[in-house]
Amino acid sequence: MSDSDAHPITVSAIVPARNEEAVIAACLQSLAAQPEIGEILVINDQSTDATAAVVTRQMQNIPKLRLLETRTLPAGWVGKNNAVWLGASQARGAWLLFTDADALHGADSAAQALAIAARERADLVSFSPEQIMETWYEKALIPHVYCRLADKFSFEQINDPGNSAAAANGQFLLIRKDVYQAVGGHAQVASDVLEDVALAKNVKNAGHKIWFGSGKGIVRVRMYRSFDAMWEGWKKNLYLLMGGTGRAVAVELLRALAPVLAVFAVTVLLWAETQSAATTLVVALLAIVAICISYARRLRRNQFPSSLALYAIPGQLLFAAVLWASYRSYRQGRLQWKGREYPVGTPRASK
Repeated sequence: MSDSDAHPITVSAIVPARNEEAVIAACLQSLAAQPEIGEILVINDQSTDATAAVVTRQMQNIPKLRLLETRTLPAGWVGKNNAVWLGASQARGAWLLFTDADALHGADSAAQALAIAARERADLVSFSPEQIMETWYEKALIPHVYCRLADKFSFEQINDPGNSAAAANGQFLLIRKDVYQAVGGHAQVASDVLEDVALAKNVKNAGHKIWFGSGKGIVRVRMYRSFDAMWEGWKKNLYLLMGGTGRAVAVELLRALAPVLAVFAVTVLLWAETQSAATTLVVALLAIVAICISYARRLRRNQFPSSLALYAIPGQLLFAAVLWASYRSYRQGRLQWKGREYPVGTPRASK
């Protein structure tokens, strides 16, 4: 009898890693502490930094950790999809947990996900992670994007078997291995840049139940550590997330920019009419406060601190700018991510 037969593996954690030397050790340690996770498979996706060396050092203290290496990226595949597909092919667990190298898992994240799966009779459980934000631009853009996503991807609709809406977050996506294999896994969504959403759609369309909810207090992620990385990441995803059509982009741009333009227009017109700096300033400030109060309500509904409402206008402007850049990338037919370029028509992916 093999060791894996004597001690069946409940969850196999699968972590794709491309140039993640700064963050992957903390992720692995947070996974290793969980008894439900019987093995951790890191797939080093042709990193040019010390990612592999960091993982190798972690293996000395984490016996259930294995390191795999990708080879040449197959034609028509997004790099992350190829990496996690390799990991899934080597996994021995009854459940597969796909997570990112920058995710920090609570002590019982896997246990909570398994409990939800049992309670809801779900074959796929995904959490939208709690966001760690340190810079002004993270605090401005990321909550704004997630508030818009909450409007478009309602947890209630996604979790309703009678509703066709489907979504998941690849930063924490737990799925039964037999269901994953039955729907073709990541091979079926090889060219999708939004691979987590595409996989969830395939699972739901096949008649399996999915459950998607907040990961606050369960899993945390700092998605981007520089403005350039944040810009490139949302530029890759935002066009598709917001609808993937020119009309959808126009609606989103109008929604984001209209309040800002309205404040500007009122300020200019009031100054022209009254020539009173004090009156103009007071009215402009009141309008800005009204925008911030409205945004604070949306932030609270989506479990963000209401203090982030101070970034309401910078967030709207950044959102509009990166959405336009994302739209332009798709129109031009090329996407870039982590040193690779993909033709549009290949993509739909997450981080």
